[in-house]
Amino acid sequence: MFDLNPLLNTDSYKLSHWLQYPPETQEVSSYVESRGGPFANILFFGLQAFLIDYLGKPIARADIDDAEEVARAHGLPFHRAGWLDLVARHGGVLPVEISAIPEGTVLAPQNVLAQIRNTDPAFYWLTSYLETAFLRAIWYPTTVATVSHACKQVIRRALEETSDDPEGQLPFKLHDFGARGVSSLESAMLGGMAHLVNFRGTDTLAALPAARRYYDEPMAGFSIPAAEHSTITAWGRDNEAAAYANMLEKFGKPGGLVAVVSDSYDLFNAVENIWGGVLREQVLAMGGTLVVRPDSGHPPTIVRQTVTLLADKFGAQRNGKGFFVLNPAVRVIQGDGVDVDSIGEILAELKDAGFAADNIAFGMGGALLQRLDRDTLRFAMKASAIKIGGVWRDVYKEPSTDPAKASKRGRLALRRGASGFETLRVENCPAEENLLAPVWRDGALLRRWRFAEIRETSEHACDPRK
Repeated sequence: MFDLNPLLNTDSYKLSHWLQYPPETQEVSSYVESRGGPFANILFFGLQAFLIDYLGKPIARADIDDAEEVARAHGLPFHRAGWLDLVARHGGVLPVEISAIPEGTVLAPQNVLAQIRNTDPAFYWLTSYLETAFLRAIWYPTTVATVSHACKQVIRRALEETSDDPEGQLPFKLHDFGARGVSSLESAMLGGMAHLVNFRGTDTLAALPAARRYYDEPMAGFSIPAAEHSTITAWGRDNEAAAYANMLEKFGKPGGLVAVVSDSYDLFNAVENIWGGVLREQVLAMGGTLVVRPDSGHPPTIVRQTVTLLADKFGAQRNGKGFFVLNPAVRVIQGDGVDVDSIGEILAELKDAGFAADNIAFGMGGALLQRLDRDTLRFAMKASAIKIGGVWRDVYKEPSTDPAKASKRGRLALRRGASGFETLRVENCPAEENLLAPVWRDGALLRRWRFAEIRETSEHACDPRK
């Protein structure tokens, strides 16, 4: 991998846009929003990482020379004089101001999330030039955080209906299995962090140093020893029980958890005759919890059958809400075919069978970190105001062929209204009510969010009256 020239972190057509604005243009203000999607709310997260690692690096003369060479060979004009002027006037620091709502805010789509403008009139073209990188920095982690948050609400409802300890159970109910399924290490870091806003379980190690670097969180997530198919099948089919016994011997301890994939050959034989037969006393004696992992078949059916067999072999107690909870020595984690819909289906199947949501945890991979794109939440960044000759004017699009793509007008603000968050023109919003606050200006981070703050905000921001 290599460090990409920051001047090339844009789309090709942006290279010619400095020539396209009206004469006497001094300032351009653009905003980012989600125009809608499958979820009632979105969870805003991830901008700070971009500010620290990308906007925090000044432009150098060598960057300009390299970018000009690429642009010319690519067949496009290059604003060499403008970039050299930026280095001369600002030491290569980009003269822009970025305002954003608090990270962790949960709000309906079609509200402004962030706004960017140039702070030096000579660089009116810079706002739009940054669109590619700026929008990408917001849409991906926000979409992951939103998917994870939606899963959290599904699991929370099931726990509230069937568990005696909903809030105590919730933090470790969805585990991030997505690192291997994403397109880049950066995606694993950003997406992994986004998930950890909502939950505490992850196998995406890259998210942990990222949360420490960007959000000052010493340890954002946790995991447990777990088997994969190769560490079981390496023993051979005739020694499946020995492979399982080895897991208990190496990792079983009082209060500990160990997860073992159990469908390498015959899941139901493993549950009924190995875990619930030859190894039953060893499971009970270790004083911890064996987490059985099915990994194939129709998830709702397989989970119900697995939990039912474990109840038969290890016992279960009815809780205060009338649902059965397995012996603490055993639990189940489902990591195959997991998404927001299947989580709901699995939990509904368990409930119908009389089992509490306490018995199951989920591992989610591609559907959490990769099976999404900018159009999942219909993200867009649009110019909404321009200052020409000292006068601000509205900028907007209003395509007759798709009214849903109409953009907002003017410089924007966000506030809490009587019925929820609302986006309005900044001149119509008292400054003390505006949640869209400057977080970056001319190379300086003005507000540094900490992970603990973001978690707290996300947990309590669903009700806009709070």
